Amino acid sequence: MTTDPLALFNDWFAQARASEPNDSNAMALATVNTAGQPAVRMVLLKGHDASGFVFYTNKQSRKADDLRANMKAALLFHWKSLRRQIRIEGAVSTVDDATADAYFASRSRDSRIGAWASDQSRPLADRSIFEARYTALVAQFEGAEVPRPPHWSGYRVAPESIEFWEDGTHRLHHRRLFTRAAAGWNEGILYP
Repeated sequence: MTTDPLALFNDWFAQARASEPNDSNAMALATVNTAGQPAVRMVLLKGHDASGFVFYTNKQSRKADDLRANMKAALLFHWKSLRRQIRIEGAVSTVDDATADAYFASRSRDSRIGAWASDQSRPLADRSIFEARYTALVAQFEGAEVPRPPHWSGYRVAPESIEFWEDGTHRLHHRRLFTRAAAGWNEGILYP
């Protein structure tokens, strides 16, 4: 068994990509607003390395508002087919423009135009308003590259703790907790 939580994450994530029928990179993102109200929603992991776990969103969305107020978040991966989950908690930072630009350019053209058309998380009086805006932007960008909107970027959660949970018979689960230390990671186990 590895004592490196990032290597263990890579191993479990590879197994999830092979076994999960849909969105093996889906993760719950929990944030807290200025009033202390928590919120959780599903986002997609779009990159990870030793510096953290990256997702992208509209910087005017509710999750981005929460992150501006409190630059900490929690992530949860749950892979039902493997009967495993991973919880990650840590500080959040925005990715640099070059990283955001590169990921944005890899998205489908329709998704890039959708990022311009959507006022994510804001009330929408009627779906036809959004569809008309999208259609107008398709015409506006016809024959041209679709650049990353200034209100769209990525966030990186730098892990301070990572917990690996495996289902056990009779609810006698296996839990390993890694916490960041000056020289790497401390490891312990938790009661089920």
